[in-house]
Amino acid sequence: MFGWLKKRAEPEVEKRAHGTGYSAQVMAARESYITGAQGIGELTATVQSCVSLWEGCFALADVQGTELLDRRTMALIARSVALRGESVLLITGQGLVPATDWDLSTRNGIPRAYRLSMSETGGGRSETALAAEVIHLRIGADVVAPWSGNSPLRRAPLSGSLLYEVETALRDVYRDAPLGSQIIPLPEGSAEDMDTMRAMFRGRRGSSLVIEGVAQATAAGMNPNIGQKPDQLSPDLSRSMTAETLAAARQAVLMAYGVLPALHNQAATGPVIREAQRHLAGWTLQPVAMLLAEEASVKLGAEVTIDTMRPTQAYDVGGRARALSVIIGAMAEAKAAGLTPGEFNFAATLTNWGDGDRAA
Repeated sequence: MFGWLKKRAEPEVEKRAHGTGYSAQVMAARESYITGAQGIGELTATVQSCVSLWEGCFALADVQGTELLDRRTMALIARSVALRGESVLLITGQGLVPATDWDLSTRNGIPRAYRLSMSETGGGRSETALAAEVIHLRIGADVVAPWSGNSPLRRAPLSGSLLYEVETALRDVYRDAPLGSQIIPLPEGSAEDMDTMRAMFRGRRGSSLVIEGVAQATAAGMNPNIGQKPDQLSPDLSRSMTAETLAAARQAVLMAYGVLPALHNQAATGPVIREAQRHLAGWTLQPVAMLLAEEASVKLGAEVTIDTMRPTQAYDVGGRARALSVIIGAMAEAKAAGLTPGEFNFAATLTNWGDGDRAA
């Protein structure tokens, strides 16, 4: 009888689920504070160089089938995917508008609707859109959450954290350590003379900052007349293997982004650079471009193709020229032998060169 009074006295708790909304960001920040800094490797030059390679390759890509994926939009997509693992763009009459934050609902793991947040100069705005109105590119998706992506740096947090910690340690050493400073032994004199000498040597880092008299050297068990030499205060970083650790961390991050470490080797030559470019474009960026082309084809209603290989010339130019010469010679010999186009295509299919060979 008094159930309605109880309901008024105890209001129902409103439950909300946010995948990547503000609450999720606050919880992620709190988790990072408790478990330790994560994802801060993107502050390093190594990560930013990889992101720049992704951004430049996508900006150069050949896009056919739509004018919405212009070079500026492609660069934004590449940077968002490299750092965040996914990119969401709203399809409008003026073009594709990138979203800074979004929340979505799914059915069978497939997005159905989005609540998007777009940045404006006077403040952000929110908009609700169906899945057919949104281009959502994601890489590194997990089975637990196939509707969201993971960046290469989030998939290898230990390597990113190691790189950040090593670079931070080196920064602190070069900022605070007395690099180049020396302790110089001098003959013992009066207190006034020693203070004068200390004042004369006191200055910037790298100068002689401390003066040691022979009395202090004798108290330390040293003969003040034998083996006197300046003592270095610079820390010996070689024993800490900082150079090797820094190089290993950089190489791990480069491989996580699909960049061969040889590309950043000082002794790298032209063939190595070309192989690194082919590896990055062929095995890392072209598959991502195919995912974007497939998503754009479904959402835009037109067949969209994206090629990152030809604009970046990520192929063996000499090898392709030799292959073309051999093919032309084979066609000329086939024509001289009187083979029909069908017969030549059959022979080419046996070597994965003909139509419908399903080799690629």
